[in-house]
Amino acid sequence: QVQLVESGGGLVPAGGSLRLSCAASGRTFSSYAMGWFRQAPEKEREFVAAISLSGLITYYADSVKGRFTISRDNAKKTVYLQMNSLKPEDTAVYYCAAGGHRIKQAAAGYAYWGQGTQVTVSS
Repeated sequence: QVQLVESGGGLVPAGGSLRLSCAASGRTFSSYAMGWFRQAPEKEREFVAAISLSGLITYYADSVKGRFTISRDNAKKTVYLQMNSLKPEDTAVYYCAAGGHRIKQAAAGYAYWGQGTQVTVSS
């Protein structure tokens, strides 16, 4: 069991940067693969990034590759999403997710979800 709370969202101009944090509670944080997803208005939830238990393996959606970086600090029980070169199309509610041992892109593979944090990128 793990509880997740996202923070760091906000309003940023196009081309700017933002770092999202996902703070976890529970003793088994290091036993979960972690992911970031986002959902824009009137669009389906989509995969953004994922990271393995150790942080040595990462996956990224093609739309964010080269701009976003996922990382984790197991000692702090926190996963991060560094977002650079932000575009208006990045505007969405961003969700942190945890679940399983294997790194994956499918939302159904994650059992635990945070409440989401709003990211708005202005033109």
